[in-house]
Amino acid sequence: MNDPTRARTDAKRRHDPRARGFASDNYAGAHPEVMAALALANDGHQTAYGGDEYTGHLQQVVRRHFGPRAEAFPVFNGTGANVVALQAVTDRWGAVICAESAHINVDECGAPERVGGLKLLTVPTEDGKLTPELIDREAYGWDDEHRAMPQVVSITQSTELGTLYTPAEIKAICEHAHERGMVVHLDGSRIANAAASLDVPMRTFTNVAGVDLLSLGGTKNGALFGEAVVVLNPGAVRGMKHLRKLSMQLASKMRFVSVQLEALLAGDLWLRNARHANSMARRLAEGAGAVKGVEILYPVQANGIFARLPHDVSERLMKHYRFYFWDEAAGVVRWMCAFDTTEEDVDGFLAALRAELDSGS
Repeated sequence: MNDPTRARTDAKRRHDPRARGFASDNYAGAHPEVMAALALANDGHQTAYGGDEYTGHLQQVVRRHFGPRAEAFPVFNGTGANVVALQAVTDRWGAVICAESAHINVDECGAPERVGGLKLLTVPTEDGKLTPELIDREAYGWDDEHRAMPQVVSITQSTELGTLYTPAEIKAICEHAHERGMVVHLDGSRIANAAASLDVPMRTFTNVAGVDLLSLGGTKNGALFGEAVVVLNPGAVRGMKHLRKLSMQLASKMRFVSVQLEALLAGDLWLRNARHANSMARRLAEGAGAVKGVEILYPVQANGIFARLPHDVSERLMKHYRFYFWDEAAGVVRWMCAFDTTEEDVDGFLAALRAELDSGS
């Protein structure tokens, strides 16, 4: 009789593993330690829908990072985490104040509004960061039935422009929002990169600073897939368990999400991965900034670089290394580094960048 558990595959490798790029940290594969953890969790049967041992133990791991009241709700992806989290802190007439450049506004295909059923009140910023003063541009009209009610402030750490909030800045935002009866959500898809750059524990700019709930990233930090909504202030959040299912983010085999987050967070893998990605971004920014014709636009505080260079140079360079235009009309591009970016990757890209600039001069 054939053993159904015996390892066998007819799959073939369909990509060149030597190909490298700087388009997104999502392009990287999963960290080998995460893959090993998945293999450990794969044997035998475990209770479905979060009743497994791995999801139970993840709660202990998360509380070590975010305090004794923290509770993690694993989900499939970052958009799902944001939608579920924001639904849990808004009424049907509620609104969320966020930066105009926020991922929930620009990159989630309207999911917070169409799926979550909430209104986004966006504020232009110079560096992707909100301030109490910027928040007040939209924080009004709570008793006006003609206007969506501001109930949440959502910030991103690190921001979509690669910049960072200091713990003091987040604390000031939380105090300001709470004084006005609003809660604070933190989109932490790259929270590990922020903590590594600031050289502080993640709790310093989350629960200690007054954040009520966060979307905890895993994929960009070396997971195969999976994120989590982490509730930090249970009194501010309603219906998480039901909203996760309603939003199609409840994994039946949840152990495979939870064990990845455990692999990252139980030790220092999350920090090692983030520090390395940040270091490669600094190397790339320093090298590119020294090249005539390249302008680095924002402080490189995490693992992303935003640069301006001639449009034709970017187009030629993209034939060899994948990356994206951020603002194509203005010639602005984004380069991202990941946990597996190497010094050779960076130096090879810089050499190609210099060559393309030289060929066009």
